[in-house]
Amino acid sequence: MGMTMTQKILADHAGMEKVEAGQLVKVKVDMVLGNDITTPVAVKEFRKIGLDRVFDVNKIAIVPDHFTPNKDIKSAEQVKFIREFAREMGIVNFFEIGQMGVEHALLPEKGLVVPGDAVIGADSHTCTYGALGAFSTGVGSTDMAAGMATGEAWFKVPEAIKFVLKGKPGKWVSGKDVILHIIGMIGVDGALYQSMEFAGDGLRHLSMDDRFAMANMAIEAGGKNGIFEVDDRTIEYVKEHSSKPYKVYTADGDAAYAAVYEIDLCAVKPTVAFPHLPENTRTIDNVGDVKIDQVVIGSCTNGRIEDLRIAGEILKGRKVHPGVRCIIIPATQKIWKQAMSEGLFHIFIDAGAAVSTPTCGPCLGGHMGILAKGERAVATTNRNFVGRMGDPESEVYLASPAVAAASAVAGKLASPEELEY
Repeated sequence: MGMTMTQKILADHAGMEKVEAGQLVKVKVDMVLGNDITTPVAVKEFRKIGLDRVFDVNKIAIVPDHFTPNKDIKSAEQVKFIREFAREMGIVNFFEIGQMGVEHALLPEKGLVVPGDAVIGADSHTCTYGALGAFSTGVGSTDMAAGMATGEAWFKVPEAIKFVLKGKPGKWVSGKDVILHIIGMIGVDGALYQSMEFAGDGLRHLSMDDRFAMANMAIEAGGKNGIFEVDDRTIEYVKEHSSKPYKVYTADGDAAYAAVYEIDLCAVKPTVAFPHLPENTRTIDNVGDVKIDQVVIGSCTNGRIEDLRIAGEILKGRKVHPGVRCIIIPATQKIWKQAMSEGLFHIFIDAGAAVSTPTCGPCLGGHMGILAKGERAVATTNRNFVGRMGDPESEVYLASPAVAAASAVAGKLASPEELEY
């Protein structure tokens, strides 16, 4: 029996010719990641080991992004703590104010992850890098500490689910809609500790930003990781952003899958996840009359330049509904600068939206857009659990940038097609 993409990467990094689902393996990692919430705990555990150096100063990335710019004294102390650790250890990839970004948008942009890499990160959405054909997964802070010390991590080799994508999505359908469609189909535990592997002719119609959004939300289906076949578009992106050597892994023709799903992209409609689970999906033509108070366009899922361009296309010449607060957050400094140079900020501000420096902020109920009791938000983020963005009695509706922007104008859940053109 052959191996899947994920299994091949794990086998190679474990120094083994072959691995099987369920097998325990120790792999060498190419990158260890942490943020301002998870890294302080990891540093304390690292100190307990008693080491005075990390395994490789170039293979650790620390990105304060959740509560930064620091929202209060506690968050400032957290970042100070990890900043001093990074300086002491000589960690090269420490990114904060002025050069930072939302971690899962920043690392690919900086060229720190390439096809074939094995990446662990003390953040559940580390699975984002599977868009590049890498194995990447979230771990706990203790595992991050061990990774910083040894450059290794233990894994149980996951089974895989294959998603064969066919056809071409419609104008207002993005990768966010595709992954919400899939999560609505299989459920939040439909891929529990499994690798979600994306293949098929339909890939050529999905941009890298689409793929990042999809891989990012593999964890919302319970997946261990999400991973895409590497194609010409992937290689073009990698060559543009990185000088690191990379390796392309392809699944064997006789690889075993726990399930295989065919997804017709032509049939996917703009999709919204209602409270309080990402699997609670409805297509935009079936959402009813849901009035909203806030829209957030950003995050590690949908804060990239294509996302902002789509929002700009819809908001241009229009006004945000007077009853809605619209907050737009470019995911990195580079994206921020690009959006500004393309005139998107003029569109957003003229429409009545607020534009923020890069931050995770509102996604996790941290700052820059907290919800009060009874308020509803449409967000391009990845989770809509109870109290995720504020008061436990607030509500979060997950959607694409197109639906979010249209909803900001309409003052309720809306499709771009409902607006007059």
